[in-house]
Amino acid sequence: MSANGRRVVVTGMGLICPCGKTVEESWENIVAGRSGIGKITAFDVSSYDSQVGGEVKNFDPLEFMDKKEARRTDRSVQFALAASKEAMRTLDGAEYDGEKFGTIIGSGIGGIKTFEQQHAVLLERGPSRISPFFIPMMISDMAAGQVSIKYGLRGPNFGTVSACASGGHAICDSYMYVRNGYADMILTGGTEATISPMALGGFCSMKALSVRNDAPEAASRPFDKDRDGFVMAEGCGLIVLEEYEHARRRGAGILAEVAGIGLTGDAYHITSPVPGGVGAANAMRMALRDSGIEPGMVDYINAHGTSTMYNDKVESQAILSVFGNDSDRPRVSSSKSVTGHLLGAAAALEFIVCVKALNEGIIPPTINLDNPDPDCSLSHVPNNAERCDLRCVVSNSFGFGGHNVSVVLKPVDS
Repeated sequence: MSANGRRVVVTGMGLICPCGKTVEESWENIVAGRSGIGKITAFDVSSYDSQVGGEVKNFDPLEFMDKKEARRTDRSVQFALAASKEAMRTLDGAEYDGEKFGTIIGSGIGGIKTFEQQHAVLLERGPSRISPFFIPMMISDMAAGQVSIKYGLRGPNFGTVSACASGGHAICDSYMYVRNGYADMILTGGTEATISPMALGGFCSMKALSVRNDAPEAASRPFDKDRDGFVMAEGCGLIVLEEYEHARRRGAGILAEVAGIGLTGDAYHITSPVPGGVGAANAMRMALRDSGIEPGMVDYINAHGTSTMYNDKVESQAILSVFGNDSDRPRVSSSKSVTGHLLGAAAALEFIVCVKALNEGIIPPTINLDNPDPDCSLSHVPNNAERCDLRCVVSNSFGFGGHNVSVVLKPVDS
């Protein structure tokens, strides 16, 4: 029992993203700095200002479900069912109490591709031809619902929606439910599949996306002076969080411990973070207090690092305000430079990257960091991964609406 409740550990992970369709394949490419970003192929983008994205390549839902089920599930749910298969391998052949095993999965937008397709049906063929599965395919909670049905998980079950912090809030909610005894295990994370005409057009209208169309792999460049916007991506990351003693009793392989979490709001603007990064800084401080870890013990921060001009500057200010500006401050990198921005699934992907960094003793790089912005004067890991013994790591996730999430991870000590 920790000072704040039961200990919560990571015992399974599953990942599908632009860099791979498993945790190991994705990790290998992220560490190597092999970009998963390219010209969007899902539809004709010739009329869009931004034409680049992080698509999941060669994804066949029939590898994970039958044809009938695939027709009745949005791509975002298909990703979740695929990632859940890898994450749940930790329980292959094992018995578990479904009443104490929950499912909490975030999605910032949900089934927007389904919405677009069925809206076209409405306009072209009338309301009577809209699919009876339209609503359950579209709503954002359905990834959690479908995954829980697949594995008989009858514990806490819902979806979180907080823009690009959605997966982070799902992980934090799961942590609290396990810590406080409402569940022994929760399958959690985030999923997103928003590379669609409406979503791309909407972000283009906001001028939020990179227009480096002639060099897609160089388009996502967090903290670089020449950054010009984020790159939209898709995928799903899922994690099995488990109570420590429960994991030990069943002989589970424990990958890391969730030491603490921080959740704050900016109460400032619908899209822009508060100047100076006060909300983000408070989330990091809260997570450190919750974990009982001093700032000097943190060796690595996986930044939200979107590659937008204002976000990277403000997050840098927040990190410096918490960790100081001396030579011992933590190393910082952004996985989004390689994967693009998975929106509601980004936090889950980056949580998994942090777990792998702890286990492998490797800090993945921020690629395309060729001309560091003086306004982002952090201890960067530019273009090449670094080997480092890591004591504690922090994962940051922020979302439109002023949502801030910070999670502290550490190796497990007995």
